[in-house]
Amino acid sequence: MARLSRQPCEACRRNAPTVSEAEILLFKPEVPEWRILERNGIMQLERVFTFTDFQQALAFTNRVGNIAEAAGHHPALLTEWGRVTVTWWSHKIQGLHRNDFILAARTDEVAN
Repeated sequence: MARLSRQPCEACRRNAPTVSEAEILLFKPEVPEWRILERNGIMQLERVFTFTDFQQALAFTNRVGNIAEAAGHHPALLTEWGRVTVTWWSHKIQGLHRNDFILAARTDEVAN
């Protein structure tokens, strides 16, 4: 399998399946610092990134915004002094799709 961050995102249809347990086991090692959590019955990927000040956190938020816009897939972003919480999930299917793992991997790359 190609690196997760290099895989293309696909248009997510309303009837697209959420990722299976087998897919989660396959994808999760490439995004080890991301937590899978459930909010209001919706599985999501979330990670907190830390920075030394607000300017660095804001610059990171903008870089994540750029990759999100390029992919046409948008996370929840909470920017605070010295930290940014990024949460990926697919709104159309109310859960996790392959795209969420791809964009989590790309988020890790822009953090480095």
